[in-house]
Amino acid sequence: MSLVLKDLGVLVIGGSTAAERVIPRFLDSGATITVCEGGEVTTAIEAWAADGRISLFRTSFTPAMSWGKAIMVCCDESLLRDVTREGRRRGILVDDETGSASPLTPVALTGRRASRAGDLAGQVALVGGGPGDPGLITVEGRRLLRLADVVVADHLGPLSLLGELDPDVEIIDAGKLPYGRAMAQERINELLVHRAREGYFVVRLKGGDPYIFGRGFEELQELEEAGIPVRVVPGITSAIAVPGSVGIPVTMRGINHDFTVVSGHVPPGHPKSLVDWDALGRMNGTICIIMGVKNGPEIAESLLASGRSADTPAAVVQEGTMSTQRSVRCTLGTLGETLVNEKIKPPAVIIIGEVVGLGGSDA
Repeated sequence: MSLVLKDLGVLVIGGSTAAERVIPRFLDSGATITVCEGGEVTTAIEAWAADGRISLFRTSFTPAMSWGKAIMVCCDESLLRDVTREGRRRGILVDDETGSASPLTPVALTGRRASRAGDLAGQVALVGGGPGDPGLITVEGRRLLRLADVVVADHLGPLSLLGELDPDVEIIDAGKLPYGRAMAQERINELLVHRAREGYFVVRLKGGDPYIFGRGFEELQELEEAGIPVRVVPGITSAIAVPGSVGIPVTMRGINHDFTVVSGHVPPGHPKSLVDWDALGRMNGTICIIMGVKNGPEIAESLLASGRSADTPAAVVQEGTMSTQRSVRCTLGTLGETLVNEKIKPPAVIIIGEVVGLGGSDA
């Protein structure tokens, strides 16, 4: 059965990973989504609310919230009875997504799931999820994700794929919001080791590629030290895929022979910065900056001060490869004010170089 939900109201009760599973499919349908949760919500739900894609009310369900809704999706088992009663009273469809057990409580590995995991039981796979579009995960990455007993997922991974998993798969939200809430890396490492030692096949689903500013190698070292077998599945990095999604090649014959991928999470001159911004300012190749929205204005000033021309073409692509993708063209000289005036939010890729002027358009 397929429901046409465009512009219709959907109320999601609960902010757990169970809610995180179902929200993407309602977003894809064009529904207007409201989430209510009086306790903790996952990082992904926080991010969707911050981006204006959903409305989030940090309070428990009340009957008044059902007004004007076409569907209520209950992800909190303690509220299912009240939500069902209210749905019947008002003639609103109720979708029970609570499951027979807590979505964060794994079930015993028996029957089909145990046989499907096979010799992967007790192992961890570090899977690069790609730049955002769920279709851009590798074939091997998607295969292993479908076999997982436990998924430890980042905020920038292709979260809509989690909705395709069986209800007994444990999903752990390990998302790191930029300059916001984050699960400590030590805790992530502990979870990976603990779940693998329990005999589960664990997929660590990361955005982009596990080894490009993703701390994947740190996790590999922890797991190997604990004696846990690990496999690494590369992913497509946003630093290259996102420019390409708006018609910008990072290299072009006759224009440049190099491109540099840089993390902008600390500004030029910061004691913890390991980037030689002065050297980048003297170079002519393409610069792709990820995690650089906040510090973008300072980065632009540093490159200009080091000799890069203010007329150098530049572009900013927000939520690249996603249906919500947005790109803005400018120059290095106007990059700082563009980031501010256009209210660019992470995740975004900044591209600087002559290749930006070759093609594509704002979208």
